[in-house]
Amino acid sequence: MSRIKFLLQLLLSLSFLFSAYTKWVAPGFFEITLLDQGLTDSRHFAAILTRIVIGLEFALGVFLLLPFYYKKVLLFTLFLLGAFTIHLMYLWFQGDTGNCGCFGEMIQMSPEESILKNLFLMGLTGFLFIKAKEKKRRRLTLLFVPLCITSLVFVLLPLKKASNFPFYEFTHFENKGRVDLSAGENLVAVFNLDCEHCQEAATALGVLQQEHSSFPTTYVLYFQEGLTTVSEFEHSTNTHFPHVLIDVQQFFDLIGEAPPRIYYLNEGDVNAIWDHDFTENIQNQFFPK
Repeated sequence: MSRIKFLLQLLLSLSFLFSAYTKWVAPGFFEITLLDQGLTDSRHFAAILTRIVIGLEFALGVFLLLPFYYKKVLLFTLFLLGAFTIHLMYLWFQGDTGNCGCFGEMIQMSPEESILKNLFLMGLTGFLFIKAKEKKRRRLTLLFVPLCITSLVFVLLPLKKASNFPFYEFTHFENKGRVDLSAGENLVAVFNLDCEHCQEAATALGVLQQEHSSFPTTYVLYFQEGLTTVSEFEHSTNTHFPHVLIDVQQFFDLIGEAPPRIYYLNEGDVNAIWDHDFTENIQNQFFPK
């Protein structure tokens, strides 16, 4: 029985450690998930909350492998899983079928699937709580370790300044879903649907994408000034990029003297801005001869 208890204890611990790790490697995705789920209305606060959750999950994963304060940690784990499950049920009843973000982008789970996962973990936690024997230690340890781990998360995963990145507000694209433009290498094109130069630039992007399998992920911000629709634009340019419609103020904030404009983003930094010679600039950047 003791060996089975240890294996179950290890399984529970690893589930929290893995959950923390998946958020650690792509914190922006979880931040966006918190925003989409209505848990926060600010990207900055979502970033803070994400790091607190990561630190808490890492701390729980560590404590679940230790003998002291074991029953208190299990009780808190039950409370935490219960709170998460109630929130997931709310999302489920609202008809949300998107990735809940529990395991980041590594393992995409709908609210329904995550509820089943949590119920299993709650049953596992309850069983371990009944069988647990606790060894006393100073209570300060119970607060000191999570505080240290969470503080370390903020040091190793510093908050990014939204003022230096003009695309934080664009977190959901048609044909893609939730997107964190501050992670990885991305191209963001700003097009007017009625602009002939924009259509020519989009066509060039489509050709490059077909020619290079390693072409960076490309997103488009469309401004609709006239009657041309996105589907008509895509049909005429033979493209189908993830996109979102923007208003006139956003459009003029993001273009130069005239559209089109393409941004090259690398880990939350705008590394290059191109207003012309798109094929040449992109080939020099990503496919130099």
